[in-house]
Amino acid sequence: MDLLADILLLAGALAAAGYCVVLSRRLRRFTDLEKGVGGAIAVLSVQVDDMTKALQSAQESAVGSAQSLNQLTGRAEGAARKLELLVASMHDLPEPNLASAPTPDVLSEPEETEVPEPEQTEPLFLSRRNQIAEAAE
Repeated sequence: MDLLADILLLAGALAAAGYCVVLSRRLRRFTDLEKGVGGAIAVLSVQVDDMTKALQSAQESAVGSAQSLNQLTGRAEGAARKLELLVASMHDLPEPNLASAPTPDVLSEPEETEVPEPEQTEPLFLSRRNQIAEAAE
């Protein structure tokens, strides 16, 4: 009976040793840097580094774009102000009287008429500005 117990104990020890060998091989394959999870972790780590660099460059690009957009917006607002002043100065121009203008006769020969000299008046576009300047003083 002692012999049988020793044989069973030896068989159990051999089975445990075999199981440990199989587990150690699996663990080596699991942590292998080329094929196992270790390789996957290494690849993911490299991808995270690449994505971090891409994110930083995208943030820098966004900051540069925001700055240029602010500059362009400022220029556009300045141009809009100038256009508003020009439109406001256009209100000072006399409207053309189309009803009293003679209709040209296409078939008749042009008449030679004397062109009257223009009257000396202040420039049209400066009239509104002079009024604004006088009001500001």
